[in-house]
Amino acid sequence: MKFKLAISSCPNDTFMFDAIINKRIDVGQYEFELHITDIEKLNGLAFKNETDITKISYHSFFKIIDNYQLLNSGSALGKNCGPLIISKRKIFLDELVDCKIAIPGTNTTANLLMKIFYPNAVNKHVYLFSDIETVVLDNECDAGLVIHETRFTYKNRGLKLISDLGNLWENQFHLPIPLGGIAIRRNLPNKVKSDINNILRSSVEFAFSNPEASMQFMKQNAVELDEQIIKQHVELYVNDYSIDLGAEGKRSVEILLSEYNKLENIAIKQTNLFI
Repeated sequence: MKFKLAISSCPNDTFMFDAIINKRIDVGQYEFELHITDIEKLNGLAFKNETDITKISYHSFFKIIDNYQLLNSGSALGKNCGPLIISKRKIFLDELVDCKIAIPGTNTTANLLMKIFYPNAVNKHVYLFSDIETVVLDNECDAGLVIHETRFTYKNRGLKLISDLGNLWENQFHLPIPLGGIAIRRNLPNKVKSDINNILRSSVEFAFSNPEASMQFMKQNAVELDEQIIKQHVELYVNDYSIDLGAEGKRSVEILLSEYNKLENIAIKQTNLFI
């Protein structure tokens, strides 16, 4: 069986999927047609039902739960790893309402978190995540919402931290912050979904046991090629929750869904989020 598999170019995804893509583990009867792109483009592909298995922002997943479920492996959750609001100058939090803010996508979890914690900051403009630092430095926007590798590079470029959305989440809910997961078509047979989850789990476990094996694949796709930054990225976003969400990880996703439903005035759906 062949599936369309879509992941982001970020090191956490290429680290986790390297053993599958580069055939370091046995994937049985399954084949994967790989597509690598930016997270917001991945979200868009899922909205159009163009992928069978895909990395997806949890924010976007909540909009397509009728068509997809979450695998228990492959998620990006954790502590001290949330999106950051940065700026060239000192901005007080009550001033965000008057700021022009660069965001990495309307349907990203980062944007959902901004809606939760700063609902009045609505002057947002979408840019590729890797361009946001430059946009702020060039005064095209007053502030930027940074994710992925740019969490590690903004200070070196002279930018200042205005707010850590991950810390806000953790302080309020006392749970790891859920950023993105791996979605699979809901209408696939349960046996297939279980097999794919087990294959991905094996791939993540292989990556942890052989951390250098995936470096070339990560560097082929990463925006930031410095190996130390790539390793920091993996250490921040790939952890035990990536092997298996567990009860705490699932609870965190459910809380985020509840917050999303409140913002959008959506009645609670009784549906199984996870395979």
